[in-house]
Amino acid sequence: MTSDTIANPSHARADAALTAALAITAIAAATLAGAWFFQLVLDIRPCPLCLEQRYAYYLIIPLGALAAIAAARDAPRAVLLVGLAVLALAALGNAWLGTYHAGVEWGFWKGPTDCTGPIGNLGSAGNLLERLDTVKVIRCDEVQWRFLGLSLAGYNVLISLLMAAIAAWGIVKLRSRKRSW
Repeated sequence: MTSDTIANPSHARADAALTAALAITAIAAATLAGAWFFQLVLDIRPCPLCLEQRYAYYLIIPLGALAAIAAARDAPRAVLLVGLAVLALAALGNAWLGTYHAGVEWGFWKGPTDCTGPIGNLGSAGNLLERLDTVKVIRCDEVQWRFLGLSLAGYNVLISLLMAAIAAWGIVKLRSRKRSW
């Protein structure tokens, strides 16, 4: 702690919120970059559930950056709390979606009909070959890549829970300091 942090508890709150927001933003950006690397470089194409899991990262990155800017400019405590709470909720929602997807992959429950189960109607026999050449269905219930027994959906759960835990840490730090307003 710096002498400024000891003398000014609101600065300590801002430091905790800034640290949490920057960490969450960096983790989300690295995760999204990794997802694009798997897709574009390794040619591991995302299924519809994979793509839906990216939405949270598209929200978390700019929101985390805004929360960091707000913390750096000593925004009111309530603003910082709301920002971190929204980050935590987005991460927890994404952890739930990743858990659902991993359960579909493991066969614990059925997934969405557009990416699991038998392939439906492909049209008339006349254009069947043409449609098969143009349509590539990426199935949600087939794992394309695993490391240490976890699929990308499983890693998404762990990463999302980590981001939620960091946001919770920031919230606890913000709430534990004496109010200076």
